[in-house]
Amino acid sequence: MDMDAFSAVNSGTWARLHVLAHQRRLTGAEADELLQLYQSTSAHLSLVRSLAPESGLSASLSASLAQARTRFTGARSNFMEDLAAFFAVAFPAALYRLRWLTVACGLAFCVIAAGYASWVAGSPEVLRALAPADLLKQYVEEDFIDYYSENPAASFAGAVWTNNAWISAQAVALGITGIWVPMILFSNAQGLGIAAGVFAAAGQSEVFYSYILPHGLMELTAVFVACAAGLRIFWAWISPGPRTRGQAVAEESRALITVALGLVLVLLVSGLVEGFVTPSQLPVWAKISIGAVVLAAFWLYVLVPGRSAHLAGATGEMADADAGYREIAA
Repeated sequence: MDMDAFSAVNSGTWARLHVLAHQRRLTGAEADELLQLYQSTSAHLSLVRSLAPESGLSASLSASLAQARTRFTGARSNFMEDLAAFFAVAFPAALYRLRWLTVACGLAFCVIAAGYASWVAGSPEVLRALAPADLLKQYVEEDFIDYYSENPAASFAGAVWTNNAWISAQAVALGITGIWVPMILFSNAQGLGIAAGVFAAAGQSEVFYSYILPHGLMELTAVFVACAAGLRIFWAWISPGPRTRGQAVAEESRALITVALGLVLVLLVSGLVEGFVTPSQLPVWAKISIGAVVLAAFWLYVLVPGRSAHLAGATGEMADADAGYREIAA
């Protein structure tokens, strides 16, 4: 077959297909014409590929057909629109649903930490069991403070960010076990309480809180949110309501994995505060104020756009097109 003659005969058809495929709006007649042109051009492409599969003509026809196909099947939304919808609707809605459970996780954490701090600070036997007196003194006067400044701020912030994001993702993903979340809360509260008790026994509590609070206010809240999401998924398995357990867990998991994704950005902010603000030479009141402003901005985000999205029916769940079938159907 003479490819040049074939192109000359059908170029008008292909050009018309290209025009209609890229036209913003189609009338009913134009939509019918587009479908007819799509079918005929598909036949032409098959013939061209049988003779010259790697030709420029084959690539051009494939591109035109692909564009035309999206007019029938629909194109996916723009990435930037999806990203904006995630942070304006899905993420705050998921956070709003977890607000009270987040507070409960925070209160449980604080009670455990305060109990350990009181126990360690008021018991010389416990202090001796933790470490020799000279090592505890070195920890209070040097090691604890050096931890925040011994590495470059940028690399330290990055390391803290990835570690906390990993912990949060684990809390959400493994929350269904019913064991992982309590273990994370308890172990972290225990560690923080013991450290606070050691500083309190040495009369250096103000030093401890001046380094913990600037970044810890937001960092710990993010961990509480992740733990709340994990517990919510676990509860969907325990008490699925009118849904099957599989449906309940799948729906809550899809809705609340949003939390793990969104917390990546939240923990980035917390990591930047820990890397650049906590070890800085700013006055203590200024460092703690920065941490408090970050935390206040987070809760404002939860309670204002989160409440609006929740009242509009958003849960953080994927759209039907992304979630797939909810139950087996023939």
